[in-house]
Amino acid sequence: MCCGQADPLPSAVVTEHPHLPLPPELPLVDEPGGTDVDLKTQIVRFVITGGFSAIVDFGGLLILMHFGLSHTVAKSISFILGTTTAYLLNRRWTFQAPPSRARFAAVVVLYAVTFGVQVGIFDVLFSHLPQAFVSTLFAYVVAQGTATVINFVVQRAVIFKID
Repeated sequence: MCCGQADPLPSAVVTEHPHLPLPPELPLVDEPGGTDVDLKTQIVRFVITGGFSAIVDFGGLLILMHFGLSHTVAKSISFILGTTTAYLLNRRWTFQAPPSRARFAAVVVLYAVTFGVQVGIFDVLFSHLPQAFVSTLFAYVVAQGTATVINFVVQRAVIFKID
């Protein structure tokens, strides 16, 4: 720099984050005293987030099927809508994790696996049950429940431990 001015961005920041900076966010810790949330709180938050995300997912499924998409295509799109909602809420609220490109890559892999599990279970059940709302709901709940358990275990044990 000229004229004795300090470099506004230290070189470590530039080399660690060569792309545009991540957007500013609210502080991660929302517990009194700045402590991390415990397992019970994480489970409760995960269930609440999951419930909201399930509404997004199932609502999207019904709307897309209503407009003529096949059950597999509709479930694929609704899965993406629901899991995107779930990831964003779980990262910030449930697990209180900062943005991370490595974590995002791990989530993409996890969601690819749970996508196959969830859409596969839904497709098999939907195809073998009578075509009725109750059957669609049953197929959705079994598929979603299986994927939810996989997601919580992997997110808590692996993904949100990544720095």
